[in-house]
Amino acid sequence: MVHRLAKALLDMGVSANDWTTEGRDKIGLISAGRPEWLMTDLAVQLTGAILVPLYPNTGPKELLEILKEAGVKYLFVGTKELYDKVAVILPELPDLKKVFTFDQVAGADNWETLLRSFDDADQVKLKSISNQIKEDHIATIIYTSGTTGRPKGVMLTHKNIISNVKACTALLNQTSFKEKRALSFLPLNHIFEKMVSYIYLFDGYTIHYAESMDTIGADLKDVKPAIFTSVPRLFEKVFERIMITGQSLTGIKRKIFFWSIKVAEEFELEGKSAWYKFKLGIADKLVFTKWREALGGNVQLVLLGSSATPVRIERIFTAAGVNVAEGYGLTETSPVVAVNQFDIKHRRFGTVGPLIDGVQVKIAEDGEILCKGPNIMAGYYKQPQLTAEVITDGWFHTGDVGAFDGIFLKITDRIKEIFKTSGGKYVAPLPIENRMKESPLIEQMMVVGSNRKFTAALIVPSFVNLRSWCATNKINGSSINDLVKDPKVIELYQSIVDKYNPEFNHVEEVKKIALLPDEWSIDGGELTPTGKMKRRVILEKYNSEIEKIYSDANNINPVHV
Repeated sequence: MVHRLAKALLDMGVSANDWTTEGRDKIGLISAGRPEWLMTDLAVQLTGAILVPLYPNTGPKELLEILKEAGVKYLFVGTKELYDKVAVILPELPDLKKVFTFDQVAGADNWETLLRSFDDADQVKLKSISNQIKEDHIATIIYTSGTTGRPKGVMLTHKNIISNVKACTALLNQTSFKEKRALSFLPLNHIFEKMVSYIYLFDGYTIHYAESMDTIGADLKDVKPAIFTSVPRLFEKVFERIMITGQSLTGIKRKIFFWSIKVAEEFELEGKSAWYKFKLGIADKLVFTKWREALGGNVQLVLLGSSATPVRIERIFTAAGVNVAEGYGLTETSPVVAVNQFDIKHRRFGTVGPLIDGVQVKIAEDGEILCKGPNIMAGYYKQPQLTAEVITDGWFHTGDVGAFDGIFLKITDRIKEIFKTSGGKYVAPLPIENRMKESPLIEQMMVVGSNRKFTAALIVPSFVNLRSWCATNKINGSSINDLVKDPKVIELYQSIVDKYNPEFNHVEEVKKIALLPDEWSIDGGELTPTGKMKRRVILEKYNSEIEKIYSDANNINPVHV
């Protein structure tokens, strides 16, 4: 099917007029994960064209900007909904010749009409073209999800991606899966899932695609995968559902459940005492086996990326027999720079693991992580000046702040997210947020305080756990809006914050908070498609709440910083 589609693209005039990036045709792709996505990707590569994949939830305005900038010639979309979204902007895209759909859509050209016969002559023609493709040619232009502004087109070469695939395949071979089944549900246009998909193909895994983000639980039970990738936010939601189940238990079952959670929170990768192993064995038999069954019963490894994973989540699931390994990388690094490995000697909680083969890292004077290697992008499409700003002497400036002890890399913040108080003191919000989110009562949190007298925070409670606490403490709230305004609830959350504050410098201590009734989401615009906070959007959306924090502070005892 890949070969037949590649032939069809060539027959439609898709070509490399020359082998420069500008001289090669661009093919767009907008779809959730499905086999047709990967088939289209591989077919485009064989023709020498460049794939431009986009997130299915990209808005029409941004969609228009990207398709126009990239000069996309043909576009493949998954569903009627996506076709209708594109149809609105078609009059403004004169270079776009045709749109094909994977689903059958009335009035639209279906991709299956392209899958004509393929013979030996076609094979020779295709091979002659693909043989001209060099490792330094651009394979794809991936537009970043944009936490800090308009998305940038990251140009990745075949060498960039394959170097990452080879290095990560070697690490994955530490496992001994009886059946190589993987479940895929992250967006395939995200370089993490795209690269991992190539690993699956290279190493003989069967890829099963989730029907939707809403059916992942059922899909896990159906597929029984040995491995899957995820973003921390989604895994946190899995844990939240587990806790909902625990809260509904009564009597001895409830006590055993929460005792098991406490045991898991004490888990260490090495140096476990005989007594601890005994307790863990009981917890596993009574509680954790059910967790693994809910994940299909065969999951041995979950690879997490995109944003920071709470250490508490890593400990608990690893203790429960589901090895959670966090990695680090960016679209610009194809993506993996470092990753915790299946081998526990190369895994450490609170870090993103050792560097992969071929990648170098150094820490700049201001703490920024710089990296070099065959995985570093060719540059930003049509933005040479911006490219020159982030790549100097071969070193890519990640924008992330971290520490490297020669073995393990640790991410502590993003340079653009560090702010200065009105007193001239710098505050790095990420470590504060990650530590305080380890409280089961805090679902989401954003530290604020740029050019302010003190550090404060917006907090979205874990409403499941908050309702349980309210029930225990006889606090009645008819709605979430009522609960976040209740003085006792506010006092509870301030006490949680106060418990963690001594771990930070005085200027970093969260002096005041505002509880919010709505969870941040992708659809709400507060999160990127990969679950990262859009801090600028949140600041604008909750400006009145932030202003109230600081105006109220003027009417109470002064806070000295």
